[in-house]
This record gives sequence, structure tokens and C-alpha cells, in this order.
Amino acid sequence: MSTSPTERLRGSALGITAGLIGWFILVELTSGILQGYYVPLFSDIVRQLGIHDSDVNWFEAAQLLLSALVLPVLAKLGDMYGHKKILLIAAILTAGASWWLVFAGTFWTFLIAWALQGFYVVWLPLEIALIFERGRRQNHGVSTTRRAAGLLVVGLEAGAIVGALAAGRIFAATGGDLTVTLMVPAIAVTLIALVIWLGVPESEPLPGRRLDTGGFVILAWGLLLVTGALVYMRMIGELGLGASAWWWVVGLLLAGVAVFWWFVRYELRQDDPAIDIRVLRRPEMWPVQATAFLVGISLLGAQGPLSTYAGTDSSLGYGLGLDATSRSNVIGVYLVSLIVGAVIFAVTSRRAIPRVILIVASALVGIGYTLFLPFHLELWQVLLNLSIAGIGSGALVAALPAAAAAAAPRGQTGIASALTNTTKTIGGTFASAVFGVVLAAGAGAVASQTAASLGGYMAVWAICAGGGFLAAVLLFFVPKVAFADAEGAEAAAESQIV
Repeated sequence: MSTSPTERLRGSALGITAGLIGWFILVELTSGILQGYYVPLFSDIVRQLGIHDSDVNWFEAAQLLLSALVLPVLAKLGDMYGHKKILLIAAILTAGASWWLVFAGTFWTFLIAWALQGFYVVWLPLEIALIFERGRRQNHGVSTTRRAAGLLVVGLEAGAIVGALAAGRIFAATGGDLTVTLMVPAIAVTLIALVIWLGVPESEPLPGRRLDTGGFVILAWGLLLVTGALVYMRMIGELGLGASAWWWVVGLLLAGVAVFWWFVRYELRQDDPAIDIRVLRRPEMWPVQATAFLVGISLLGAQGPLSTYAGTDSSLGYGLGLDATSRSNVIGVYLVSLIVGAVIFAVTSRRAIPRVILIVASALVGIGYTLFLPFHLELWQVLLNLSIAGIGSGALVAALPAAAAAAAPRGQTGIASALTNTTKTIGGTFASAVFGVVLAAGAGAVASQTAASLGGYMAVWAICAGGGFLAAVLLFFVPKVAFADAEGAEAAAESQIV
């Protein structure tokens, strides 16, 4: 007896994706709202807390450090006990922190609540793992995850735009009542926790797993030392610290590297390690993680320099001289290009070779930022360059967690996907610190005592371009059949590595 198209769709991999993607788009929409909503309100938050504008940097630093520490642990717990359980716990913790922000009346209480809100960083890796494990049962886990990942990133970026646009309007509509305004994201996260509890199915964890507590403690110390050094490096100029502060940066970085070396040696001796170093050594895995680090340089590290360049007085011979509203529009165009890149990835992933998509997307990032070197004086030039780089970045943000999940053995999809976020964050933190130093070095050397030099911006763009092109080169080391479904991989098993 023939079945209807609707019945066939429900039983297909696409049907599996459609069943989960609706819930997860809502989750990522909420994640995007959290990331975009608070930024326009920072000036009002500063006034209410009675702090200085520069103290806002500590919010980002605290959330960054906590996110780097908890992300691998929560992802591994998801692999061990079920990804939905940990996703729900992370959503509840994020909701609690969001409500705490509403009523936090001092700098320290707001700082702690803001850091705890960073639990949302594990949402996307756990969603990718849930979709992949669900699709794996019908041998379509990889292709299903690729298509879904693109749509999830669309939801994420759309949420960021909605949050940024809504915050100021809600604040104005409430007559400048910051407490009521901050309730909106808290309500959204509370509702999304209910969505996860009621609508998301659980994965099937492998039995007999254990948590490598020792490994995670060593990893946490390594991450704390390295990210702490980078955050401190970025704040040296802002805090007016002397040259001796650089010795602390060097010392923390060297200590972090030494701890990571100890971590690798320790993990190689474990039967069920926190992070399987042998898996990371695979040719289909290490280029993906390296690419995540490199894309983090431009995706997370270059946004500050972009905003300051757009606002630099064009009478200096460079810069666009845009006001705050126009600068936000430039950032909006960049966010839209990320959405376009994610959509293109979702549409083309069904037919195009995943490895080729990653290479092309990385090359687009390199091309976009290379174009900044000769073309940066006109607004249309900046928008064109950003759009090219943004399309590549959007595709990579969607592709990398899915590629890592595909390259990981069963029971390690969550931690593999989460590591792309961790390495991307470290790349962004590294770039932010370096860019801050590069731009500060040229300040005061031009007509304006506050503007960075054109050479500083050129260095930023060159580093971003180099990161994109290097990622494209590294991805050529990935086997041709990597990230394919089981059926396709077996059919092309004789393919060679380029």
C-alpha cells in the first residue's frame, strides 16, 4: 500500500529534522535575544548601578571565563546522561540568572548574575548532538545535522537582531523603567525552559560512562590561565597599567600552556577521558577545531574595531564618521550577511560536499577582509567587504559544530560540538586582546588623540584575512569523504586525502 507524501516525510531524516528544528529554532531565537538585548541598555545599566563605563568590560570577561569552564563539562555530562537533561538544566540556570539580573542592585551581584547567565553557551552544542543522535538511527545523522545547523544559526542571528531592536523600544515604552525592561529576556528564557521540558525528546546515552573529574579540573585551570591572561592583556591599556603588567600576561600564558601539556599527557592515560585526545588527532577533527579558533578571530574579535573604525572622523583620511545609529546599521548588515551564509549552508548542504563548503566559506572570510586593505574609505566598500566575510562566517558558524559531531564517535558528539565553541571563544578572546594592543599603539599618533591609526586597522584586517585563508588551507587536510552519512562514506571509502 502506498503512503502519502506527508507520511513519507515524517519517516524520513528530513521529517526527524523538522520535528526537532521547530523547538530548537525557538531555543536559538531566545539565545540570540540574550546576546543582543542587553547591549543597547548598557549605558542605563551603568547609571543604575553607579559604576563607570569601563566596568562593563568586567561583565564580558566574567561571562567568558565561566562559559569556557562549564561548556566542556556540561557537554560531556550530556553525552553521559542525556543531552536533553543537561540542556534543560542549562536553560533553568540561565533563567535563574536572568531573573537575578532584574533585581541585582549592586555591581558585584550584577556581575555574578551576568556570569551565570553564560550557561546558554552550551545550548547549541547540545542541540546539535540531539539532532545528530536522532538522525544517526536512520543513517542520516550527518546530513540531517548539517541542514538543521544552518537553520539554528538563522534563528540565533535573527534573535540577536530582534533583541537589539526591541530593547530600546521596550525601555522607552516603559518610561525608562529598567527593572521592567530586564524582565523581558528573563520571561523568554523561562518559557524556553518549559519548551525544552515538554517538547524536546531525549537522546540515548551510552551506559557505563564516567566523568573524568581530574581531567576536567586540569582543563579548567588551563582555560582559566589562558583566557585570564588574554582578558588581562586586553585591559592593560584600559586600566592604565604599566609595562610590568606584561610580565603577568606572559607568565599566565606560559603557565596555561604548561597545564595544557599536562592535560594532554593525563588524558592519554585515561580509559574514558574528559576530552579524547586521540579523536582530536584525527584528520577529520583537528582541522575543524583549528578552523573554529581561526574564525573566532574575525567573528568575535573584529567587531569592536569595526565599530570604532566606522565612527572614526573621516577628516583624518580614513574612517567613515558615522553616528551611533548608522554604526548600528552597519552591524545590522553584517548580522544579516551571517543569516544569509547560514541559509546558503542549509540549502546547499544536501548536495554539496561538506568539506568543500567549509573550504569555500573560510576563503570568503579571507577574501572579505583582504578587500578591506585597498577598499575601506567608502561606506559601500565596507558593507560589501563585510557582507562577503559575513556570508562565509555564517556558513562556518553553522557548519563547524555539525562537522565536529560527524567526526566524533558515538557518545562524544556533545563534547566535540562544544569544543568548536570553546576554541572559537578562545580565538575571539585572543584576537580581541591583540587587536586592542595593536589599535592602542597607534592612538595619539594621528590628529585625534583618541583615534587608532590606519596602520592599526590594516593590521586587524590582515590578521582576520590570514585567519580565513589559513583555515581554508588546513581544511584541505580533511579526507574527501569526511562528514558524510554512513552510506556515502562506505561507498567512497577508497577516496584519497588531498
